[in-house]
Amino acid sequence: MKNIYSYPAEEVLKELKTNLNGIADKDIAGIREKYGYNELQAGKKAGFIKVFLGQFKDFLVIILLIAAIVSLFLRDYESAIVIFAVTLLNSILGTVQHFKAEKSLESLKSLSSPVARVIRNKMRVEIPSREVLVGDILLLEAGDFISADGRIIENHSLQVNESSLTGESESVVKTVDIIEGTDVPIGDRKNMVFTGSHVTYGRAVVAVTSIGMSTELGKIASLMDAAENKQTPLQVSLDKFGKKLAVAILVLCGIILATNIIRGYSVIDSFMFAIALAVAAIPEALSSIVTIVLAIGTQKMAKENAIVRKLHAVESLGSVSVICSDKTGTLTQNKMVAKKVFVGWKTFDSDKLDMEDTLQRSVVKISILSSDATINDGTAVGDPTEVAFIKLANDYRYEEEDVREEYARLSEVPFDSDRKLMSTLHNIDGQYLMFTKGAPDVILGRSKSVLTEHGEKPMEQGNIEFIEKVNREFSQDGLRVLAFAQKSFDSQTKLTTDHEKDLTFVGLVAMIDPPREESKQAVADCIRAGIKPVMITGDHKITASAIARQIGIMDEKSHAVEGVDVEKMSDEELKSRVQDISVYARVSPEHKIRIVKAWQDKGNVVSMTGDGVNDAPALKQADIGVAMGKVGTEVAKDAASMILVDDNFATIVKAVSNGRSIYANIKNSIKFLLSGNTAGILAVLYTSVLALPLPFTAMHLLFINLLTDSMPAIALGLEPYRKDVLNSKPRDINEPLLNRGFLLHVIFEGAVIAAAALAAFYYGLSVGNPALASTMAFAVLALARLIHGFNCRSKYPLFKIGFFTNKYQWGAVLLGMALLMLVLAVPPLQHLFEIDTRVIDHLGIIGLLGLTPFVVIQLYKTIFTGIMKR
Repeated sequence: MKNIYSYPAEEVLKELKTNLNGIADKDIAGIREKYGYNELQAGKKAGFIKVFLGQFKDFLVIILLIAAIVSLFLRDYESAIVIFAVTLLNSILGTVQHFKAEKSLESLKSLSSPVARVIRNKMRVEIPSREVLVGDILLLEAGDFISADGRIIENHSLQVNESSLTGESESVVKTVDIIEGTDVPIGDRKNMVFTGSHVTYGRAVVAVTSIGMSTELGKIASLMDAAENKQTPLQVSLDKFGKKLAVAILVLCGIILATNIIRGYSVIDSFMFAIALAVAAIPEALSSIVTIVLAIGTQKMAKENAIVRKLHAVESLGSVSVICSDKTGTLTQNKMVAKKVFVGWKTFDSDKLDMEDTLQRSVVKISILSSDATINDGTAVGDPTEVAFIKLANDYRYEEEDVREEYARLSEVPFDSDRKLMSTLHNIDGQYLMFTKGAPDVILGRSKSVLTEHGEKPMEQGNIEFIEKVNREFSQDGLRVLAFAQKSFDSQTKLTTDHEKDLTFVGLVAMIDPPREESKQAVADCIRAGIKPVMITGDHKITASAIARQIGIMDEKSHAVEGVDVEKMSDEELKSRVQDISVYARVSPEHKIRIVKAWQDKGNVVSMTGDGVNDAPALKQADIGVAMGKVGTEVAKDAASMILVDDNFATIVKAVSNGRSIYANIKNSIKFLLSGNTAGILAVLYTSVLALPLPFTAMHLLFINLLTDSMPAIALGLEPYRKDVLNSKPRDINEPLLNRGFLLHVIFEGAVIAAAALAAFYYGLSVGNPALASTMAFAVLALARLIHGFNCRSKYPLFKIGFFTNKYQWGAVLLGMALLMLVLAVPPLQHLFEIDTRVIDHLGIIGLLGLTPFVVIQLYKTIFTGIMKR
């Protein structure tokens, strides 16, 4: 059907061969076969050959290939074969890693894929968005991310942000009426909704008309072939460092090339050695190691219920110094249960209500009719507060479907965070009644009368004070309280916010959402880690404070404030007081942004949790925006850097711990690569300055580069996370990775390894000739760099962290040693790698010298960490 917007809703349903009961199970297969799945097709991805050939674009690899070609012309076939083998292996590893990373990304996307609420077989169900079909009846409400194009069938004050399609940030007010004309622009199709937009207000029932690539967003997507992946700040920093290092080393290699030629070495030998030294000295594996460690880290975090949507978030997590968390569902169980009911000036336990009493029955009935939650086959769908009302009604054998069918909703004003109210209109036994639920203070402020067992009575000041006292007592017990009111009309009326005044107060329902068992420990871990936990909630200040004290967020020195207090503060005043405030209650979206900015202005890295549409701006403002996976809206998830699958505060703390550990592992891998390369450079510089024979051949350096870089470096990235990672303060996010202290350690450790290699070199000269000396230096350098991986596992000595806690490191070292022994002992490999056969007689010396740097550095760590501890 062309120009669907110009046809009445009834004709659209008829054309789609559907109705408001939804698609039947028996029809699903046929519809899916015709239209496919509701997903955008990815742009054409690079194939294996293209990705493989792309690995040879690196400047240094090109130089190495040129060297191999020169070797072929000079009939130095052995060198050419080894160089080709090295570059081929690196390219294969790079290609495999590319496709593994792509697969990991797809799996992470599937974990955070949105869901849609539809009617199937007359039942309201939630399904993955990709399973939405043409003809489905889609149910939309504020906060939803729209997953298909559709025609609005029923409209209840729906407003939609379509900026992803139109570029206009202002929400569009929708209608069910037909739109006259042809080729009406998307922005003017006000009876349609589109994929990629999100609901900011109201509700609607929509018939799905297009899915996947047939949607308006799909048409745009078809114009794009691919999207470029951005590097993380750490990768950018390392790339800049790597380029500067490459230039410095190439200059150094040029000097050594000229020096060797002057000293009488052949041009080709000097050239090959300079090239090999450059390749061995430059840690070209840096960027790939970082990517691998980040990918492994994000996969581990995903298994622990924290889905990282943006890689830079992993780096920032280790620097988080403030966590601003919602209360409901994050610090608490998000399983609201009605505990107390106040009606007719009396308070009742929720399990001891008398349904013969008109007032008590009225509260239960109103709680159902002014709610949107449902329970299907034991599965609750909807806001936890509203689910508590449905469960309360079910306890007294009131089924929400029966009550709602008997007293149909005729009109409504949906809930929003600014009004803190929701109202619905019903025909109750011939009388038109508006039922309103909301915050007790708002309801009381709009009530002119109160419902008693003797009918409606004028609301007096004493009544208000008594109700406020009851509400305060509930809140002090950590209960969440909602008030109910009603208002009668002479005839059916289309409700607006103007009708929400002159209400008749009916009663209060107090619910409890107990803290999660793990919240108290998680808060304690935060404080131990130098992280300030802050509660930001829409609940009453007294209620929020009660929960905050239970779990340790508040103490005698901290304060709780409400949104009205924040409103009165200037930005400077808020900034000066923010450190002393632990609880913010009754806040608006604007307040959340100001709170985050106040902390950031004081130099803090802030994590902010949220689940609603109104949380999205604050999630974007925060350094780490964290959306709720279970109850979070798709808008919140889209704005966030990380999604909590289990909506648990403890998972945030665990993610911060993982972020710190991942960063530490990356830093250790970089330290290993740089210190090992430094050792080779220092050894060559030393012999060049003193006009000694070269300590390594080109083949030695190529072998060391292949053997000692990738395997131990990746193993360091797999270092188990240690419990003491939360014992230190957050890392300064502006602190450079390669700072002065870090580089001094790299030079020191490189010098120790170089000294061991040169000792082996001198020993070889004393008992043999330059060939044996070179072989001895090569074997010790390779062995020492392998074992050096253990030194780089931590700043602490090995006996403190455990000798066998990283099985991957042992695997890398043992495999490396096995390969080294093959080269030293197998005749064909001896010939290929220019090994002096007499080296077998000196394996004891090689082992001793290869182990010496490990012992020296471990002793240094033991003494240094001991002094620091004292």
